[in-house]
Amino acid sequence: MRRLVLAVLITLVCAAPAAAADPAYAPPDRAGPALDVPTAKLAQALECSPKFDSESKPPVLLIPGTGANAHDNFSWNYEPQFDKLGIPWCAVTFPYNGNGDIQVNGEYITYAIRTMHARTGRKVSMVGHSQGGMVGRWALRFWPDTRPMVDDVIGFAGSNHGSKQAGVSCMQKCIYADWQQSFESNFIRALNSFAETWSGISYTNIYTHNDEIVTPNSDDTGSSSLHTGAGAIRNVAVQDICPTDASEHFLIGTIDPVAYALAYDALTHPGPADPARVDLTTCAQPYMPGVDPATGPAAGLQAFYDDESSTGPESTQEPPLACYVFASCRTSASNRRLCSKTRRIRFRFHGHFVHVKVYVDGKRVRNKHGHRIRSVKLGRLTAGRHTIRVVSVAASGRRHVSVRKVRDCKLTKPHTRRG
Repeated sequence: MRRLVLAVLITLVCAAPAAAADPAYAPPDRAGPALDVPTAKLAQALECSPKFDSESKPPVLLIPGTGANAHDNFSWNYEPQFDKLGIPWCAVTFPYNGNGDIQVNGEYITYAIRTMHARTGRKVSMVGHSQGGMVGRWALRFWPDTRPMVDDVIGFAGSNHGSKQAGVSCMQKCIYADWQQSFESNFIRALNSFAETWSGISYTNIYTHNDEIVTPNSDDTGSSSLHTGAGAIRNVAVQDICPTDASEHFLIGTIDPVAYALAYDALTHPGPADPARVDLTTCAQPYMPGVDPATGPAAGLQAFYDDESSTGPESTQEPPLACYVFASCRTSASNRRLCSKTRRIRFRFHGHFVHVKVYVDGKRVRNKHGHRIRSVKLGRLTAGRHTIRVVSVAASGRRHVSVRKVRDCKLTKPHTRRG
């Protein structure tokens, strides 16, 4: 009996909804932080269709998957098809082709939504593959001002609940994005905190039973599917419409005709896609209509090669969550949290130093002269990672360089050299 009770408890725990109203995380309606990425970089990463501002249809934001840029993921399929249909689009390319910190990628999405909405005056629909099917939700979760600007979130094999495959591959060193897309990562827990979906937005989550990257995806209890929140949700496998569809992770986001048909249905009807509106003749099509049979195979092979060979920053552990993720985050007027775990940083000197320069992330912030400099102070830094370099010159002319790192407000031990 005790074993039976234990088994029931385990079952209940495992069946608990993924989106928990955990008070540790930021309230869902708290204003989002200021964007740390410079505006020029955000703008440069966004490429829009030639007739974007003159088209009358609602705009679509195309979001590539981990390891891919916008050109590889969409230039030979969705972009030409949307051009043909008169659908204005923009496509975003993340730093390191999406292999870096997905929290940073969320800033690019936030900027893109705001920009596209401002330019057109219309709600934006997001269409993304793999990470691209998930990262838009990070922007909606932590920058709530974007929610009224979005109509549809359409994902092809979106990693909404992470992947067990990523969890296995990241036993040791791994790129940041893989750590964060592990099914038990801190990033995924934060993403799905409080609610998975938001009122007024339609969510169409398209997946394949043959997915070898975002796993499990054998049914609507898998990674890609969503269930909680006030949004309108439809979770559908391409095999629900075409049982013999053989598309795996890469193909579902590039050429699969059923995935395209579902996405197009969602874009052209209120609410999420309805599989009943997809013509069964779609099952006989070898690829979506935007693919040129003469150039498509070569473009697909190049995209697959670029994806598999791409790299990014690596770590032996998951990158820390940003301050704004947490309810306890202290913000300044610009919504950037200042380090509270360290007081104002002070460097003390022992010796007859007559000149001291201090650089933070390569920018000089202090330049002090004196007969005998005993210390130099810095104000509190914003949370995150910073490199502090202190260059001190002794009365004899001898030069000392000390380098220290700040990681989530914690100051590391100095590395010093003389010269």
